[in-house]
Amino acid sequence: MHRTPKATPGILRARSAAAALLAAVAVLAGCERGSQSGPEDPPSGPNGCPAAHARARTAVDRAQRTDVAWNGPTTGPTAVSGRTIVYVAQTMTNPGVAGAAEGVRDAAGVIGWKVRVIDGGGTPAGIQAAMSEAVALRPSGIVIGGFDPNATSQQVTRADAAGIPLIGWHAVAAPGPSRRPPLFTNVTTNVEEVARISAQWVIAQSNGNAGAVIFTDASIPFARNKSELIRKELATCSGVKLLAYENIPIPDASTRTPREVSSLLSRFQDRWTHSVAINDLYFADAAPALRAVGRKGAGPPFNIGAGDGDPSAFQRINSEQYQAATVPEPLSLQGWQIIDEFNRAFSDGPESGYVSPTHISTADNTDGATTWDPSGYREAYRKIWGK
Repeated sequence: MHRTPKATPGILRARSAAAALLAAVAVLAGCERGSQSGPEDPPSGPNGCPAAHARARTAVDRAQRTDVAWNGPTTGPTAVSGRTIVYVAQTMTNPGVAGAAEGVRDAAGVIGWKVRVIDGGGTPAGIQAAMSEAVALRPSGIVIGGFDPNATSQQVTRADAAGIPLIGWHAVAAPGPSRRPPLFTNVTTNVEEVARISAQWVIAQSNGNAGAVIFTDASIPFARNKSELIRKELATCSGVKLLAYENIPIPDASTRTPREVSSLLSRFQDRWTHSVAINDLYFADAAPALRAVGRKGAGPPFNIGAGDGDPSAFQRINSEQYQAATVPEPLSLQGWQIIDEFNRAFSDGPESGYVSPTHISTADNTDGATTWDPSGYREAYRKIWGK
């Protein structure tokens, strides 16, 4: 029989150091950024990323302010008359697209223009048909409402050749004018800021310790870019683990989201603590699956929408039903901006350069409202237009 020798203090120290090194490697492997699955156990400790958490808290506190003064244009051309605008919608079932369209109608009524909305139905063929119809109507201007203009390149080329100005709403990745595709301007919040603040809300709300899921629609370049930026910002906090990156096209959200959420709950259970979606509507479709397994409406998972802030999202937030926050687009304001930008185009002027600020709406700062509607823009645009 062989006796096992006792380890010396030096050997014990070496073994302890090796074990610590192996544990560190395992933790780093579990924290691999952009991975589909996270570690089996949530991060330990009071805070998963003190420096990133402090930055996130400061940014989130600032974004939750509601006393925001109008910082948009105060000068511009007076209103031209007798114009007709066609709003081509990616799908009117997308609340953001529909909300911006309503803002366009509202502002057009003030300035004295006509508006026609053509619904693309959320399919490539439908959107192309809607754009073809819009161009054939020879309107004064066309709004590209929430879809990639490159998917309708032939129609865009025909409109450009006919001298019909095109203005996008969430049509390309950045706000402002675009040469390719030819847009007089693209109206949207700054996608980098929206993505960053939604991810920072997760970091701040979780105290730097979260298991996160991202919901996106990779078929829309704007949405795909936003979700990649969210992924990048979440990765600044080592205590936030990306459990899954779910690609669900918006037109399929009502059928696919409940199934995917059920699968995520089965796979990750309590490790899934937070979600970020490129559009609030994912959480409307997630609610039945969360409710079916007994999850409470106040979370977890704590859900934030990185757009668009439609009324149903505010209702879920205010009633604590499977959504905690949204980074809303000021949809009515953006509709008014679209009309103002067309007026500048018709007057042969430059675009305004205005980009609406980012904001976080929660149950604590909405005061029961169902939209994010900053003050001052209606008065400012009426004054510019002479209305």
